Amino acid sequence: ATGDKTIFEEGDILYSKLRPYLLKIMIADESGICTPEIVPFKVFGNINPEYIVAYLKSPYVDDVINAVTYGVKMPRVGTDTMTGLLVALPPLSEQERIIDKLKEVAPVVSAYSDKGQALDTLQREFPDRLKKSILQWAVQGKLVPQEPNDEPASVLLERIREEKAQLVKEGKIKKDKNESVIFRRDNSHYEKHGKTTVCIDEQLPHSIPENWQWCHISEMCFFQEGPGILAKDFMPDGIPLIRIAGMQGESVRLTGCNYLDPQMVKEKWNHFKLDLGDIVISTSASMDKIAEVTEEAVGAIPYTGLIRFKMHGGILKEYFKYFIKSPCYINQIAEQEAGAAIKHYGPTHLRKMFIPIPPINEQQRIVNEINAIMPHINAL
Repeated sequence: ATGDKTIFEEGDILYSKLRPYLLKIMIADESGICTPEIVPFKVFGNINPEYIVAYLKSPYVDDVINAVTYGVKMPRVGTDTMTGLLVALPPLSEQERIIDKLKEVAPVVSAYSDKGQALDTLQREFPDRLKKSILQWAVQGKLVPQEPNDEPASVLLERIREEKAQLVKEGKIKKDKNESVIFRRDNSHYEKHGKTTVCIDEQLPHSIPENWQWCHISEMCFFQEGPGILAKDFMPDGIPLIRIAGMQGESVRLTGCNYLDPQMVKEKWNHFKLDLGDIVISTSASMDKIAEVTEEAVGAIPYTGLIRFKMHGGILKEYFKYFIKSPCYINQIAEQEAGAAIKHYGPTHLRKMFIPIPPINEQQRIVNEINAIMPHINAL
């Protein structure tokens, strides 16, 4: 030893006392100096150092050492424990045979371990993957059969356009300056903006059945992101301000909410108040949160990062919820996300997104089928 350092030579066995469960044990390929956290072992009488390394890594030694380690955050084993270990020592020739056999089975054990980890990962992720596959099949028109007598989705969307035009006329909503119409012609899809028509086949996420229709989310519903409100505007009580903590279940809750002055809400944010049946989704941090407004949250204000949706007639809320959780939606969002540390998207991104619309009767069949399947997947 030299000071608090220890000299070791080529061929010595180096054992790390710090966090010994990591089994940091090696044979030195050259001489050197180590810290007190390393215990060097020198073998005599032609004992095979590889045998000693294998012995130190054995479950027996590992259990003995971990039973006497000390320290919580950085457990270590004492040098006395290491030097006092009893070693089962076979003849030199058997040491060689043991090492040869270990080298022979090591690749097989490693491959088995890799397969075991892959299986564990698959079992852990399988339910979620299965859910996403089912939802993707649903929005591609592959989950339930199409019925020839169903009213085509194109007729449904035409009614929605008429409904929106009436709401604009009544002053209840503003006319969408970017409104477009998507239609099918010659086995291709086109989008018409004013007098401009372009083929959008390359932009669409996937194919859909003949009686379905693609449209932008902005065409089939009204959506609005919550206002930017400063912490200085928070009050001890008043109008609830919904936060991400209130998006942990199927219904929007007041959990973790702040409160706003009713008079300030009336003057600045009254048009953001949530109505019964609105759908609210999270668009930052936890993007898998989607909930419906029940009596508890009626009249509350959604915070920035939450977007409320109101369906136009003919679009089932349940179908829309499942679409939001589908890869069709998630993948489109992934292409548009902004932000580095926390991903975020908003109304600008949503206006570019496509949603496949089935006939209203098929929407209901899809919802019924998913509702029947999901409890079985959740039980896995």
